[in-house]
Amino acid sequence: MTTRTVKASAGKKDLLDIATISRAEMERLLTSAVLLKEKQRRGIPHPLLSGKTLGLLFQKPSTRTRVSFEAGMNQLGGHALVLPMGEIQLSRGESVADTARVLSCYLDAIVIRTYDHAIVEEWAREATMPVINGLTDLSHPCQALSDLLTIREKKGRLKGVKIAYIGDGNNVANSLIEAAAKMGMVIALGCPSGYQPEQHIVDRARVEAEKTGALIEISQDPHIAAKDADVIYTDVWISMGREREHARRLKVLAPYQVNSRLLQRAKPDAIVMHCLPAHRGEEISAEVLDGPQSVIIDQAENRLHMQKAILTNLLGKRSRTKR
Repeated sequence: MTTRTVKASAGKKDLLDIATISRAEMERLLTSAVLLKEKQRRGIPHPLLSGKTLGLLFQKPSTRTRVSFEAGMNQLGGHALVLPMGEIQLSRGESVADTARVLSCYLDAIVIRTYDHAIVEEWAREATMPVINGLTDLSHPCQALSDLLTIREKKGRLKGVKIAYIGDGNNVANSLIEAAAKMGMVIALGCPSGYQPEQHIVDRARVEAEKTGALIEISQDPHIAAKDADVIYTDVWISMGREREHARRLKVLAPYQVNSRLLQRAKPDAIVMHCLPAHRGEEISAEVLDGPQSVIIDQAENRLHMQKAILTNLLGKRSRTKR
């Protein structure tokens, strides 16, 4: 995970995006998530973070990210504290720097869910506690990490597995590209012109792919992207903050719906993934989302286990000195 040197806490670790996590660390997170999932399912207590407190600061609505982190922290024996934006002084003009430094005296880590990626980077610079990116407009690293867990569970491996991402090349697509490059996977994106992933992320991931044997393919044809895929993945067409573009996005992205016809292009045993929330009849048809190849509930459950792995990785062996 990102290692940043700051005056108050040298060597502090943050999770801001996938690109800054080593492949070895990703493997450790996956292994940890599997073990934690097994303990949870067997009812074995695992209070690995007893006495720790996690802050949750969300400027965007959330179901899975908030609840999985909150429940996960509680299951690890710690405490999660939701910080509503309207109820802290940040909403009245207090600087991120002052807020981050003060909260670092009270909390052991914080999850930030916001719009501009620069905001989580500022938090990471100013806070002396670990900062976790719970979603920005640029990336969604926790989602991509948990998706790797689901894919490996269902396919038995990651190396060489082909993901076809169809639709809007958004923050989830960006993080999946980075994750696939790290793990030697094939990722093919079918996105219309103007809705493709961030070019600088693609360029950076292709450098990584040269080391791991991964392939990154980008086209405007969803059927080409889906050919022989092991995984068909899609996300909403109207992300948070894009509501004013609703009509135009529906028109442009209509040919990119994941439906039974598109699914036929994939391998017969392909799985269908969606990070949710979903809009049946828009980016995906109801028959596919609710069909036998869909793994969306398992995918959502794995958010819990991966969040717990992330938290234990950041906090489990850390002796924090409050300022």
